[in-house]
Amino acid sequence: MKRDLLKAIEDEMHSFSKGQRLIASYVLSNYDKAAYMTASKLGAVVGVSESTVVRFANELGYEGYPEFQHSLQEIIRSHLTSFQRIEVTNNLIGDGNVLDKVLLSDAEKLRHTMEEIDHASFEQAVDRIVEAKNIYIIGVRSSAHLAGFLNYSLRMIFDNVKFVQTTSGSEMFEQIMQIDKGDTMIAISFPRYSKRIINAVEYARSRGADVVALTDSTSSPIASFASQLLIAQSDMASFVDSLVAPLSIINAIIVAVARKRQEDVTERLHRLEEVWDRYDVYDKKGK
Repeated sequence: MKRDLLKAIEDEMHSFSKGQRLIASYVLSNYDKAAYMTASKLGAVVGVSESTVVRFANELGYEGYPEFQHSLQEIIRSHLTSFQRIEVTNNLIGDGNVLDKVLLSDAEKLRHTMEEIDHASFEQAVDRIVEAKNIYIIGVRSSAHLAGFLNYSLRMIFDNVKFVQTTSGSEMFEQIMQIDKGDTMIAISFPRYSKRIINAVEYARSRGADVVALTDSTSSPIASFASQLLIAQSDMASFVDSLVAPLSIINAIIVAVARKRQEDVTERLHRLEEVWDRYDVYDKKGK
């Protein structure tokens, strides 16, 4: 649903039934709580039937309640403050085993990502990276760590990798100013989305560069600028997001790119091993 969900609820309030208006009022005031309630639970809280909740979701244009619930969850991930996220996550985990619940949640995100990712877009993204005149890698805030890992790995393969530092908007544009047709920008962005990366991908496309966007949904603000869109499931893990699935996609990109440049990679790694041995970079004693 392209319209802002909360505004859509406000706009449609006059057309709802009495029971649906109760649901709407609760969601508008407590969307952070409603986002993780089942249809049955939400109905019980506001005093209507489960079927009324489902019809409410249908009235807003959703095929079912799960799709409506997902939209609510996207809103809270993008808009909640850090301390609000902690409260929501604590309510979700409850008094259970934190380690088990987080690991199971991450495993579920990997499963969903594997089922839903566009394999054709992935293959095209790998080709664009291999063929690029220059490869620009950008990620902001928590996504910067993902970008840094990808930068480290691709530098093992290519000499034309540029890691964009994003500590300030002006410095960022100085680094990407020369991006042009034939170049590829790999942009990584997960909630809460940074305006700096939105500006960067918009500029890259305006210059004719390809943009490989790794993000969490088609409604992400960088998705519309993507030449190739890679969706990785992500969700709140306390005040930060779980980034297991996007890291797995990054690993797949590295493997796929290395396979396409296998001879070059083998030669470069042999040379690197010689340098590492000469300067005693790694401890080889082991156990």
